[in-house]
Amino acid sequence: MKKLLACTASLIACLVSSPAQQKNGDPWWKHALIYEIYPRSFQDSNGDGTGDLNGITSRLDYLKALGVDAIWLSPIYPSPQVDFGYDISNYEDVDPQYGTLADFDRLESEAQKRGIRIIMDMVMNHTSDKHPWFIESASSKTNPKRDWYVWHDGTAPGPGHPPNNWLSDFGHSAWQYDEKTGQYYYHKFYAQQPDLNWRNPSVQKAMFDSVRFWLDRGVAGFRLDAIPTLFEDPQLRDEEVLPGKNAYGDANQKETRTNNLPEVHDVLRELRKLTDSYPGDRVLIGETYMSNIHELETMYGLKQDELQLPMDMQVGFLNKWNVGMFRSRIQDAESELPAGDQPLFVFDNHDNPRSLTRYGDGVHDVAIARIIAAMLFTTRATAMMYYGEELGMTTSTPERVEDVKDPVGVTGWPKEKGRDGERTPMQWDDSLNAGFSTAPKTWLPVAKNYQVINVKAEQTDPTSLLNWYKRLIELRRTNPTLRDGSLTMLNTGNANVLTYVRKGSPNVVVALNFTAQPQTLNIDFKGTRVKTLLTDVDALEMTSSLSSLTLPPFAVWFGSVE
Repeated sequence: MKKLLACTASLIACLVSSPAQQKNGDPWWKHALIYEIYPRSFQDSNGDGTGDLNGITSRLDYLKALGVDAIWLSPIYPSPQVDFGYDISNYEDVDPQYGTLADFDRLESEAQKRGIRIIMDMVMNHTSDKHPWFIESASSKTNPKRDWYVWHDGTAPGPGHPPNNWLSDFGHSAWQYDEKTGQYYYHKFYAQQPDLNWRNPSVQKAMFDSVRFWLDRGVAGFRLDAIPTLFEDPQLRDEEVLPGKNAYGDANQKETRTNNLPEVHDVLRELRKLTDSYPGDRVLIGETYMSNIHELETMYGLKQDELQLPMDMQVGFLNKWNVGMFRSRIQDAESELPAGDQPLFVFDNHDNPRSLTRYGDGVHDVAIARIIAAMLFTTRATAMMYYGEELGMTTSTPERVEDVKDPVGVTGWPKEKGRDGERTPMQWDDSLNAGFSTAPKTWLPVAKNYQVINVKAEQTDPTSLLNWYKRLIELRRTNPTLRDGSLTMLNTGNANVLTYVRKGSPNVVVALNFTAQPQTLNIDFKGTRVKTLLTDVDALEMTSSLSSLTLPPFAVWFGSVE
């Protein structure tokens, strides 16, 4: 009966009509707004200081009003929480601190009623060292699951002689010596996150079974964590050493032996076949930090049979407030990807300082945040955002090493202070703990600016960043040109203003002043009828010409042009 109910829930999920679904038959995700929730930090429902599933359910009306089409949940599976859920000990259950499977089913049911889909975070590269698979694997060299992980002899007996020079992304050697069996196991990330051996067909079968478990419960798809790192060089050749040191004091490496090997694409094609076998346009989203647009292109597959939405980190994580570079990166996504490859832009996530902190100048931060939002919602890409981004939440980096919770910061302090700063609790109002929790102490402290930056205060302020986001999201949803039009850059020699046109009927021209000085420009696009669609400057509301358009500092303007 339980399985039947799960399958029925799956069918219902497929039949839900999302606001992002288009009449021309496009899949729902092509025009979607996907909202990442870090469950520990969104809403605490039981007063223990940690966010949970019932807390998320209680805030669904807020997400619907914002215009969210799908929520991506960072891992909610049982876990020792060494890496706050990215070290999984059971792929087919919910960690008790977040709730139960029944709570998950209720969240999904309530989300469906509001036209919101659920996307799970699937960590396929590694498990927790407390997962039963690894406990068996580590028990002896002859255990049937020994080959489920990457075990090798060192270059000499005993500890201190790893098989090669490979490094963990979180500092120092990627090889952990096991006294019991006298071998090393490989961990691309923490020592408590041993890498699965994807060259073993049994591993793929077990992981795909877990994917089916959640698809049968009705989830709309998966965000695939660290997906390019599934395979390593079977010959164990050393990585090429590059000049300089990283934040952990290790030599920089090229990472061609442990990242983005060709075999990754074989797995993605099989995973795509599996998800495509379910109705409802299930989606695969990739955590894909690629060095250029052509590497990103490979993640879609030669026949568009791998990821539907590999994340384009080239735009949102450029980390330089430079018109020319944004113009080039956005244009790459528009012109360098083959027809049918849908871009996915993202400016914020749980692993990086918030965009307002990275791009803000300390004086015009909110104005800069409005420009970032305009780029996210007026380009052709599917949009992904992070909880609190719509409020202007800032990075609240711990000031003392003893306050650090993230092991990245514990290991790398003071050069690397960890990711706690971008994971602080959601700021709902100006009450205790920003309305996140009634607990005397929350898992991370609420940001000090919560009494000013919060949902309650911004909802009633028509000039707030939250209401700016709402207006942008609604316009993107209702304007056919912003949904479907191609993008062409205009005034490409201008180093101060980013200008482009979305072509349709009518066309939509977007102009963004990146500077603290007024900028006057003649937009090189013909049109006799100009009507402002949205601006953050009252004086630009009546703009009727593209000639001698003067944009105040950090102004945003876009309008229809016929």
